[in-house]
Amino acid sequence: MFTSVFAVNLWNPVHISGAAILLVAFLLGLVHGITPDEHTWPITFSYAIGGYSTKKGLRAGLIFSLAFTIQRAIASELAYLGLSRVFTFGSVDYVVYIIVGFVMALAGVMIVRRGHAFHLHLPGMGSYKKSSLHTGEHVENDKPTWINDPRPWMPAVHGFVAGWGFGAFALILYTTLSPAMHSVYLGWVPGALFGLGTTVVQVIAGIFFGWWATRRGLSEDAIRQVALRTAANTLKWGGLAFLLGGTFGLAFPGLAGTTVSTGIHVHNLDHLGMPIILVIIAVVLVGITTLVKETHAWSVKQQDRNSTHAVQEM
Repeated sequence: MFTSVFAVNLWNPVHISGAAILLVAFLLGLVHGITPDEHTWPITFSYAIGGYSTKKGLRAGLIFSLAFTIQRAIASELAYLGLSRVFTFGSVDYVVYIIVGFVMALAGVMIVRRGHAFHLHLPGMGSYKKSSLHTGEHVENDKPTWINDPRPWMPAVHGFVAGWGFGAFALILYTTLSPAMHSVYLGWVPGALFGLGTTVVQVIAGIFFGWWATRRGLSEDAIRQVALRTAANTLKWGGLAFLLGGTFGLAFPGLAGTTVSTGIHVHNLDHLGMPIILVIIAVVLVGITTLVKETHAWSVKQQDRNSTHAVQEM
């Protein structure tokens, strides 16, 4: 289904022009958003969960994807101008991994700080909304743990930086679709439509993650604590995984580029390698595991509180 939609070849689109270029760009963006891509899913998951509501999950997915769209439009125009070599060199993915990993880890640390709120003043950040973890009852090393809402600029920075990653979809976009446009004023359009296709999927994913976080049967404060702890862990440890993966890739490109064919005729799913490993580490091993663990812990705490209140009322 993903390989060919409406008789359009999405696996290897060739000899296309006009409206077909625009359609292929948008459809490729949709497929890119659906498939587990290391440049989008770990980050979208983190911020959408961290929004701890359907509305904020939507906002996080939208901000990230629109920043990603702007980057793809810029890169598409550069590709039309014949400058794609500037950002498509062999080790570009590993460089992006390191930058994204650093920003992820920094964002995770900024969401959760031990002892005191993190006083880093950046444009547009405003002041953090502080809340002690476990509503001030849980103390580690005699210092409370502060939870801070992720700021809107965080997914925006991530979206723009992550967009410079280079994979199968970017290869089609920069070498086939963008150069086929008939005017320098339209070179950016395929990249923008690709980004918008990804935006549609990521916004839906953001809504789903945010909706799921609000349907766990917990109090509003508990939902917030679970969601932000999950986001913080995913960003911190997922960021570390990206940093290590990027460093390993630069040091040992041959080993890092090793993949196993799956036989699936869909880009991002046709081979298993470092990209999928990073998604599994960040989203599954860290993100979902933290989400399940924290949800269970808060459910038990809430049940204990209810039981205590019931006994006191008797």
